[in-house]
Amino acid sequence: MVLNISKASGPSPKCYVHHASLPNYIDNAHPPTKSAPFRTVLEQPFVHTLDVLIPSQHTEAFTSLLTTTFATPIRYAKVYMKLHDILTGDFFNDYIKAGNILMLAEGRLGIDNCFSLVEGVLKFEVDKPTYERLGLEGKVVTGLGRKHVKARYVVEINLRLPSMVRGKKGFERVLWAAKNVLDQSVTWLFYDLNGSNDGTGPIATHSPVVREVKPTIMPLIGVRTPAFPDTINEGDDEQAAEMLEWLALTVMGSPRVLETDRVDPYLCRYSSPVWTVEGSQTIEDLTRLHWHGFIPSQIPINILLAALKVSGDGWMAMSGSAFDGSSYTILSHENFVTTWKYAD
Repeated sequence: MVLNISKASGPSPKCYVHHASLPNYIDNAHPPTKSAPFRTVLEQPFVHTLDVLIPSQHTEAFTSLLTTTFATPIRYAKVYMKLHDILTGDFFNDYIKAGNILMLAEGRLGIDNCFSLVEGVLKFEVDKPTYERLGLEGKVVTGLGRKHVKARYVVEINLRLPSMVRGKKGFERVLWAAKNVLDQSVTWLFYDLNGSNDGTGPIATHSPVVREVKPTIMPLIGVRTPAFPDTINEGDDEQAAEMLEWLALTVMGSPRVLETDRVDPYLCRYSSPVWTVEGSQTIEDLTRLHWHGFIPSQIPINILLAALKVSGDGWMAMSGSAFDGSSYTILSHENFVTTWKYAD
């Protein structure tokens, strides 16, 4: 199912809705990553915001399980580097050729020159004048129907290929472009998938600032919680949109979903929806856990597995927001799971 969320101008973003049943047993060491919702989480190599919503009676068990799952603190580094520094020396050999890191540079997609490094693939999006100076092969990214938007170019280079070493013509062209065209120092977010992310190793020479990602726990008292439907009828956009709206408002801590809400209907006429034939609603105490930082997809996967385990036959919800404007929301109820994937 696809929800068409229109804008006044420009291309319409899409919200893809997927409904499936979870297997009776999920191996935490080898979850079914080729099926939703795990596939949806892994499609985003990193997110900046992650929220989990669970009934409050599961809070203690959930936080205890997270402590066991993440034996070391979740950390990432903020570092000021040139692209040429990444492609040379011990940083290149230890982190890219032999290791596995994630990096994202500052910049606004569609406006600034943007860089990322995922699974050894260096990707940068640049404007036309910069692309013409690079001397590297890329592909054009059009304005997607937007008027007066200049075309931009995307270049992707797999740095783990055997040909990506000093002395090889292709790699020397990349080094030349990094030294003579993309020579500005920029701020990068750095995460070592194989390391402790404590600022040691080759990155230490660049004076990284290590930051820890800790969850913020917010209790939500007296939330009007609808009875969740087991299925969503194909083409029932209204029901899918109402479910997503309720989840979004609840995660935000909006007073509109609280039992004590007495807002003037002239200002807001929202009320918690009813989706089942019985039309039942319950007043529940919920807990929202919020993470913010540079979060690789492996962390949300483990958090999702922990939330599914403690919720059992109950329900839980998780949402993540990526740096490119896309996001996802997952709702699990008993053995049924609904996934919304928003793409701008």
